[in-house]
Amino acid sequence: MPTGKVKWYDAEKGFGFIDADEGEDVFLHAGALPADTTTIKNGTRVEYGMAQGRRGVQAMNVTILEPPVSIAANRRERDRKPTEDMVVIVEDVIKLLDNVSTSLRRGHYPDKSVAANVAQVLRAVAADLEH
Repeated sequence: MPTGKVKWYDAEKGFGFIDADEGEDVFLHAGALPADTTTIKNGTRVEYGMAQGRRGVQAMNVTILEPPVSIAANRRERDRKPTEDMVVIVEDVIKLLDNVSTSLRRGHYPDKSVAANVAQVLRAVAADLEH
C-alpha cells in the first residue's frame, strides 16, 4: 500500500491532500479517514489505498502510521523544571496549604487576597506538574 504525509487537511471542508512518498499529491476526503476520526493533522504519516476519482487519484481506507512530531510537546519536556526543584516547590505548597488549613479549622476563611494568591500558586504548580 502507498504511504505519505498529510500535506494539508481542512476539517470544515472535509478534505485535504496527501504528499505521497511516490511524489504525487493524492486527494484525501473525510470519508477515507479511520472510523471515529474527524480530522487529521498536517505531517501525519499515513498508509492508504488508492482509487481513480473524477478529478484524479484519491486516498481510500487511510491508516495512521505515526502522528506528526509535536514541537510544543518537545518544548514542554525540554522546559520542565528539574525534579529537585519541584520537590522544594511542592514542600512549600504543603506549608502554604497547612497554614490555610489551620485558619479554616479556626473557623476563618483566608482573606480574599491571600486566597487569590494561594489559588494562583496552585494553578502554577499544577501547570508545572502537567508538563
